[in-house]
Amino acid sequence: MAELEFGKQLSATRTPIPGLVVFDLPVHGDNRGWFKENWQREKMTALGLPDFGPVQNNISFNDAVGTTRGIHAEPWDKWVSVATGRIFGAWVDLREGPTFGTVFTTELDPSRAIFVPRGVGNSYQTLEPDTAYTYLVNDHWSPEAEYAFLNLADETVGIDWPIPLDQVEVSAKDKAHPRLAEVAPIAPRKILVTGAGGQLGRALRQGLGDQPHIEYAGRADLDLTDPSLAGARRWRDYGTIINAAAYTAADLAETPDGRRDAWRANADAPARLARIAAEHGITLVHVSSDYVFDGSKDGAYAEDDPFSPLGVYGQSKAAGDVAVATAPRHYIIRTSWVIGDGKNFVRTMASLAERGVDPKVVDDQIGRLTFTEDIAGAIVHLLETGAPYGVYNVTGDGPEQSWADIAREVYRQTGHDPSRVTGVTTDEYFANAEGPVAPRPRNSVLDLSKLRATGFVPESAVASLERYLRG
Repeated sequence: MAELEFGKQLSATRTPIPGLVVFDLPVHGDNRGWFKENWQREKMTALGLPDFGPVQNNISFNDAVGTTRGIHAEPWDKWVSVATGRIFGAWVDLREGPTFGTVFTTELDPSRAIFVPRGVGNSYQTLEPDTAYTYLVNDHWSPEAEYAFLNLADETVGIDWPIPLDQVEVSAKDKAHPRLAEVAPIAPRKILVTGAGGQLGRALRQGLGDQPHIEYAGRADLDLTDPSLAGARRWRDYGTIINAAAYTAADLAETPDGRRDAWRANADAPARLARIAAEHGITLVHVSSDYVFDGSKDGAYAEDDPFSPLGVYGQSKAAGDVAVATAPRHYIIRTSWVIGDGKNFVRTMASLAERGVDPKVVDDQIGRLTFTEDIAGAIVHLLETGAPYGVYNVTGDGPEQSWADIAREVYRQTGHDPSRVTGVTTDEYFANAEGPVAPRPRNSVLDLSKLRATGFVPESAVASLERYLRG
């Protein structure tokens, strides 16, 4: 029987399997026995362990040397340790991707533990009698979940078991598991894109592509304002929700019906998503707006500037931001003056230019255009790089412009005389408007330094405009 090592420092060691991490645990003992902190969230997450949110603790007791179990891969994460005894462990990556089939082996005793990410096959062989193998998991067993299994004797992975398999106790079920060539890899956790039929939703589909684990949902597919939303999906199967759904009719939001609809879509729905994300460890991406500010600041708005919305639309968006921020894993994408592949300001100006119309356009609101494909690109970048959670401003780069400046640029780039555009104040523009008019922030310029620090370089809004008009 191996002697237990006392007095180690808590440390983490990466393995060839991405996300599979071995931890050395401090064990304190004397002639009476020993004590250890088997799971200590604060210390272990500080060393890079995912804050995986365990919900169940399981123990497998094995009374004989050579008991061999596995190889099983479940759609949840596991924190595995040994309470008593010692094991030889073998882990095989059964996830889709370039590391499928990668093997790692090591011995575990009470002074060592291992974090096994979702989709990595787990197996072990006991090296001492009365061995108790324990694991914390972050989901409950379900017959609807997708599992993967690999034969313990698979020649492809070639695990060098300390005790030959023909000399040990193996269950009939484990003996019948398939070889690696027959294993269906475990797909990544699902990505849900809401608002998939909108301009940003369509840009996200172009950026993310059509893959089996990505779900695009419009309102007909998933009503985010439904009180039963928490039971609408098996949410533990989802790793990311990108909320591109919103009520954006700022003027209509000033009407009684519009006010109700704006708050339901922009505040209540994100709050429901945030509760779901917090409960199931989902990363929630939510798209916000410059309208959460009143536009009175001298200079660009930073992510941490205090809210000061002027109208119902901005108020409902600010409330949604507050709700989303309660989800531990969240990205709030704050943007402005969004242009996509549908009806929008740029297309309207291009049409007016072509038809010989000389428009009056607001010149006392300043900001930068933001194209939906750039928003989609920033979202994909933040997710793929694992950027720190929080709020990020995402707009086009370059000099600030008024709406009149942008209209003149559209005229110029389409071969028309930009002097045909006349600048007017916001008050002049809406002087004869029929129906309610939402107050607009005069300054919508957003600071982009935090986004740049993640390695994402926003394209110049003028350059994006030129590309957009060419397309």
